[in-house]
Amino acid sequence: MNLKIKYLYTICISFLLIAQSGYSQSATKTKGSLPEIKVSKNQHYFVTEDQKPFFWLGDTGWLTFGKLDRAGVEKYFKDRKEKGFNVVQVMVLHSLNVKNIYGDMALSNEDIAKPLTTPGNNFNNPEEYDYWDHVDYTLGVAQKNGIYVAMVPVWGTNVSKGNKVSKEQATEYAKFLANRYKNRTNIIWLNGGDTHGNEFTDIWNAIGSTLKTNNPNQLVTFHPFGRTDSSENYHNANWLDFNMFQSGHRRYDQDTLKDSFKEDNYKFVQRDLTLKPTKPTIDGEPSYEGIPHGLHDTLQPKWTDNDVRRYGYWSVFAGAAGYTYGHNAVMQMFRKGDKPAYGNKELWTNAINAPGAGQMIYIKKLMLSFPYLERIPDQSLIANQGEKYDYLVATKGEKYALVYTYNGRKMVLNMGKIAGDKVTASWYNPKNGKETKIGIIENKGTKEFQPSGDKKDGNDWVLILRSK
Repeated sequence: MNLKIKYLYTICISFLLIAQSGYSQSATKTKGSLPEIKVSKNQHYFVTEDQKPFFWLGDTGWLTFGKLDRAGVEKYFKDRKEKGFNVVQVMVLHSLNVKNIYGDMALSNEDIAKPLTTPGNNFNNPEEYDYWDHVDYTLGVAQKNGIYVAMVPVWGTNVSKGNKVSKEQATEYAKFLANRYKNRTNIIWLNGGDTHGNEFTDIWNAIGSTLKTNNPNQLVTFHPFGRTDSSENYHNANWLDFNMFQSGHRRYDQDTLKDSFKEDNYKFVQRDLTLKPTKPTIDGEPSYEGIPHGLHDTLQPKWTDNDVRRYGYWSVFAGAAGYTYGHNAVMQMFRKGDKPAYGNKELWTNAINAPGAGQMIYIKKLMLSFPYLERIPDQSLIANQGEKYDYLVATKGEKYALVYTYNGRKMVLNMGKIAGDKVTASWYNPKNGKETKIGIIENKGTKEFQPSGDKKDGNDWVLILRSK
């Protein structure tokens, strides 16, 4: 082969490789990449690639890609970093005709297999800058703020209503996503999207398997319909790395579903952790702060910071690998002039400072202040577990134990469950992260602990026991 032919051959091969991927991204990680997130060796939790514990503290910024401009993206992710969040859950395609704030359409002719891309990504040149460039920009801002973006490829209603998405189209779209974001380490995939896992399984399996096969280092799960769990349909799918459930927005008395766990989100965790193979599990959508009880009746009371704390501690102490918070205004990125959903009237720029959002960091700090990966749930610590809002939940390691009450109810504990003849006891306030010492106590027999304040919903406390 002479030099001219060899040169032309090399050029052709290079163009072929670029065409196959669809993009000219390098084969290396993006600059400033975050550590990859992996499942821990005990398969209960998450760790970074260097085996450091990763406590998933998520927020639902579902409509970020479509409704925030670049300044809004900067403001939102900076705020979430400051409040301790390290994951944001986002829809890539809320609808098949979605466009962003700059008027850029995501798809050509509402065909999921035909993402609308343009050469170049110059923001100042509208002919170059497109919907997907804005997604790229957002991912970069998230990365700069140490945040992983859990992306729903296509929201479930687009598949379940109108048969607008075929398996073949879904597969082609998933290949596009896998290729475009193969070098991103701050992406997690939430297949599905508020949809029943037992419907259109061919499409969800096609998306999940395509994403996982092409990018095995990016975690994949399934975001299901309210009061359901990914484990019900996809636990044994080879693309599902961890389980996610949606504990939902209804009160105990509003839920008439057969065999429902109702508000008891810890029961999802308890069930998931009995399954084989063992996989981490997370409440990916509990009741949002500021949303009406039951979701649709705007005359109902709204869920508060008390409720989002309860869902968080109940599920995490039961063994979940983290927790996702949500706020009614933030999840829809509500702006002036928007048509409100679920009775919301608050701007997202104000709602990011809601009480619950600022309190989530304290559950993360508490869990990471102890040897995290050895932690297990242990209800045998509690002699008076209770039901509904009286429920007490416990978790422990070798030399520590944590017990949560939502309403200041007296705790009666079976001691001797952690190491040591004596333990130091203290109260931890989930509202502000402050710890108050109780004293040194013998680690045997049965002991009673009474939190301060009246017994009422929202007077929540964590009892901390440390081996002496």
